[in-house]
Amino acid sequence: MDIIRIIIAILLPPLGVFLQEGLGKHFWINVILTILGYLPGIVHALYIIIKR
Repeated sequence: MDIIRIIIAILLPPLGVFLQEGLGKHFWINVILTILGYLPGIVHALYIIIKR
């Protein structure tokens, strides 16, 4: 399942974080990072998924 989350995080970073954490603070941080720049959103999403 983590492989699918990683692929989703690369394509749509907030969705990857949502699948891992739900609608918590990490999701909203990731939305802001993705709006500011796509790469920071990907890095944050991968960090959240791999951290588990």
